[in-house]
Amino acid sequence: MTTFYELGLSHLVIRAVADMGFEEATPIQEKTIPLAMEGENIIGQAQTGTGKTAAFAIPLIEKLSMENGKRGLVITPTRELAVQVAEEVNRIGSHVGVRALPIYGGQDINRQIKSLKKNPQIIVGTPGRLMDHMRRRTIKMQEVSNVVLDEADEMLNMGFIEDIENILKEVPEDRQTLLFSATMPKPIQNLASRFMKNPKLIKITPKEVTVPNIEQNYLEVQERDKFDVLCRLLDIQSPELAIVFGRTKRRVDELYEALSKRGYSAEGLHGDLTQSRRNTVLRHFKEGVTDILVATDVAARGLDVSGVTHVYNFDIPQDPESYVHRIGRTGRAGKTGLATTFVTRRELNQLKTIEQVTKRRMKRKPIPTVNEAVVGQQRMAIDNLLKTAQEKDIAKYKEAADQLLEVNDSVTLLAAALKLLTKELDTTPVKLTEEAPPRQKKSKKAPQHRRNKRRN
Repeated sequence: MTTFYELGLSHLVIRAVADMGFEEATPIQEKTIPLAMEGENIIGQAQTGTGKTAAFAIPLIEKLSMENGKRGLVITPTRELAVQVAEEVNRIGSHVGVRALPIYGGQDINRQIKSLKKNPQIIVGTPGRLMDHMRRRTIKMQEVSNVVLDEADEMLNMGFIEDIENILKEVPEDRQTLLFSATMPKPIQNLASRFMKNPKLIKITPKEVTVPNIEQNYLEVQERDKFDVLCRLLDIQSPELAIVFGRTKRRVDELYEALSKRGYSAEGLHGDLTQSRRNTVLRHFKEGVTDILVATDVAARGLDVSGVTHVYNFDIPQDPESYVHRIGRTGRAGKTGLATTFVTRRELNQLKTIEQVTKRRMKRKPIPTVNEAVVGQQRMAIDNLLKTAQEKDIAKYKEAADQLLEVNDSVTLLAAALKLLTKELDTTPVKLTEEAPPRQKKSKKAPQHRRNKRRN
């Protein structure tokens, strides 16, 4: 592997990258950064989790730090990804004074206009809101020297291609353009041929579509039993950090509220949250204050949290690409992960489609019993008790322990302690709104999605 120092980057950028914990470049970074630094137009084809954000952010920051009055423009499909990319750009550019501003729908446009007047060097935005600013003349497109199209295939699926074309028409023709996409459907190829001059193709082909160190299982379960089965799995597996995926915002709200009522440390993440609330939820999850994050696909796209041990697909994803994005939240940095998918009988064909595309068979697992959940809780209580026994500040409790042992036998006392540490199983029925089964995406119907694009 190549180090960032070997890529010829400036000292301040290498320092920022080191602060983020990166030592060696990923394949997409190793191939993209040198070419981008030379000013080449690039088409990068790589799956999620390959480090493509840094692949375009590093050369963008290096170039703009030396060019006064020039701007970079990064176009993303969702506001969540816009925020995520802007955060990473700001971390990489922290020592060289290059600043990124996320621009997206749902945020006060007047506040965005005020922020734009401070002249950020890089604007990261969703197509709909960028078009709004173009009409208002609040973004000076003639100053843009570098354009990045991130997750181009996702923007195609969401019906944004016309907007992207209109944006690119307003940017100077002598710009540098970098396009990144997991797949290369015909409309994306046509877009590249029309708006990119002599692009270099960089294709990172993974050995497997999904990460090999993720164990992938599924359970066939009736809709009404899903929640109880999820709770049993949480009790048995005791995940350090887990993400539970629901299909809709309403589903996410119902799930995390039901989990909280049963005593689990859970919070929800979806597109209707305010930015401040989203930041709070993510901070709690990253710091381990919350053990379980319940999220929609869109809200979790681009989410980069280390230490996620388990992913639960409470609702099967609507397509194989979404499945790959979901389970890619775990099994990172060489660690193992466990991905479990709940499937109803009518969703078995969808499961087969995912297996065919990912070229990985999921193992069918039996539904855990209540007794197994009880045993799992007892095991967790024992682990907590043993950990506490190693702590130095328990000496002050030993006198009380000696007094208890004078009138009680040790086995009875330990059993009582374990009972206190074990959460009582709650069998109160939980009624969740039944979700409609997913429909597979069809590229021919991309214009149909265009009705929803202004949400971003």
